[in-house]
This record gives sequence, C-alpha cells and structure tokens, in this order.
Amino acid sequence: MFFILSKVLLYFIFPLTWVIVLAICSIVVKNTRRKRNLRIAAVVVFYLFSNNFLLNHFARVWDYPPATLPANSHYSCAIVLGGFSSSDRNEQGFFNLAADRFIQGVKLYKQGAVSHVLVSGGNGNLVPGAYHEGAWAAQQLAAVGLPADAILVENNSRNTLENGAFTRQLLAEKDLQPPYVLVTSGFHMRRSLLVFSREHLPVVPYPCNYTNGRSRVSVLDLLPSSDPLSTWPYYIKEVIGYAVYWAKGK
Repeated sequence: MFFILSKVLLYFIFPLTWVIVLAICSIVVKNTRRKRNLRIAAVVVFYLFSNNFLLNHFARVWDYPPATLPANSHYSCAIVLGGFSSSDRNEQGFFNLAADRFIQGVKLYKQGAVSHVLVSGGNGNLVPGAYHEGAWAAQQLAAVGLPADAILVENNSRNTLENGAFTRQLLAEKDLQPPYVLVTSGFHMRRSLLVFSREHLPVVPYPCNYTNGRSRVSVLDLLPSSDPLSTWPYYIKEVIGYAVYWAKGK
C-alpha cells in the first residue's frame, strides 16, 4: 500500500501540476478578487520553478558533496542503486540521464577499488512490465568486461527502502564484509544513506551524476526555462521521501 500510495501521490508534486491547478481554479471561481489572486499565484509558482537560479541554489545545499576514496583503499563491494536505465515499448533497456551511476560503479571496479559490483533495482513502475533493471545491468557489466563472479544483482526492489532491505539480504548471503561503497546520484544520496543506516549496512558514500548547482551563476539563470520544471520533481521527491522515511523509522 505504501508503494502504491507513493506512486499515485508522485503526480501531485510536479510544479507544473500546481500551475495547471491554480490556472483551472482561476477560471472556475466566480469571485473576481480570488480569480485574480489565483492567476497571480499561478504566474509566481511558474516563475519560481522555471528559473535555474533557484534550482541551482537549492541543489548546492541539498546535493551530497563529491567524495573521493582514500588512496589505495579497497572494498568488497560497490552498491550501485538502480534508476540509471529505462525501458522502451518493447521492454528493452537503455541508459538514461542517470547513467553516471553505472559508469562510476564500473570505474571503481576497473581501478581496483572494489572486488564486486552489486546493482540494486527491479521494476519501480506502478504497473510493472517484464523489464528488470538489475538483470539488464548485469548484461551491460559483462559487456564491458566484468567477470561473472564479480557481478551481483538484486533484481526485485521497487524503491529505495527495498534497495536497502534486499541488498542487505544479498550481501549476507554472499558473506561480503563491510564497509561497502554506495554509488548513487548526489541528489539521492541523503535519502539512501538514511535507508542503509537503518538497515545497519556500513557504507562509504560515493555520489555522482551531478546535474545542477555546478555551473557558474549567470543572469540568464533568472529567465524562465523548461529544464527546471522537469528537474524540480526529483528534488521535491527526495525531500518528501527523506522526511517520510525519517518519520516512518524502522
């Protein structure tokens, strides 16, 4: 029920949804003053969430800071959280904008920092199809030269909570010793660390896939753009998810 509710409510965290709702309400209401206030609110919300200045500032605060592993350090496993691939209409996988998670996991292995790469991810769609990210990712890891005995797959998780729970079970079965390297996007790391700490899994954060907050500030950032409107939902989801996970406890 928690999973279904989280997927349904996801559509209500989109800033563009708020703008549309406010605009519709401004058309429906009869009171002239309320109609005007709703229109103003729609414009304000649209501007706030369509400029890169506010998004980049928030990203600098929320994103987990970049980290490097100590020189000559070695870990038993890099845990790479899913979300770096999507599936097409034929249930065939392809890399998406979060592909840096996969890239960093491969680099850690190739550099000798880890002896295993574990990909945690199943199918998080409300109506799941045949595609499972973990199984697809295992094929990609093999394709870039990782041996079969270095690849671990957790293929059933649908969200970050299940990433933590199912990963803990798999690591226990394989008897791989902590600490582990946790690889995920910078914006997703805080929520992931909360989940993995509650699963009593000692991890070293290795954030990647920074998409905002890294460029120089420009006056052009104040102009409306479509990119922030599509990016804000990721951050809003993370903040709400972190708060819910924290309140939910273990």
